[in-house]
This record gives sequence, structure tokens and C-alpha cells, in this order.
Amino acid sequence: MDVAEFDPKGLIRESYRIEGITEAECRTIFLDWAIQVPVGADPKSHIQACLSYYGADLPDHPMTTTLQAGLIPSPKAKRRGGRAAKFSGSA
Repeated sequence: MDVAEFDPKGLIRESYRIEGITEAECRTIFLDWAIQVPVGADPKSHIQACLSYYGADLPDHPMTTTLQAGLIPSPKAKRRGGRAAKFSGSA
């Protein structure tokens, strides 16, 4: 995959160049980057490409940590509401 495919505006690249960048700033940059992933594309493959291209030599960088967190599956949504939520057992 060409770098222009997984980081077309260079947001991830630039985050690695910012000296003293924080994890919070990396999360903001990551969200800006993530909304640019084309519809129908697999975001995890784009994240993995960024990690391989930029983060391989910088395992302790906050953006590497942020990208790795993006690969963790989100928890399954649990049903909320309904009768059980309205009546907690105390009457």
C-alpha cells in the first residue's frame, strides 16, 4: 500500500515529527485522520500500514501507542433499557 493511500494528508507523518507531542494531541490527530479513511476501506489495514511505515522505529512514541489502541476491538454493545432497566428489583 502506497503511503498516499493510508496517510493522504500526512497527518500521521507530521505527528511523528512534532517534538514533545502528547497522547491527547495524538488522539485528536488520529480522529482527524480516521474520518478521512475512505468509506468501505478497512480502517485497521490503514492503521497497520501507518504503524509499519512510521511507528516501527518509534515504539515509545505517543502516536504509536494511539495507533495500537486503534487496533483493539471495541467491546460488544450491551442491551440497555427495557423493563429490566426500569425495574431494578426494588418495589
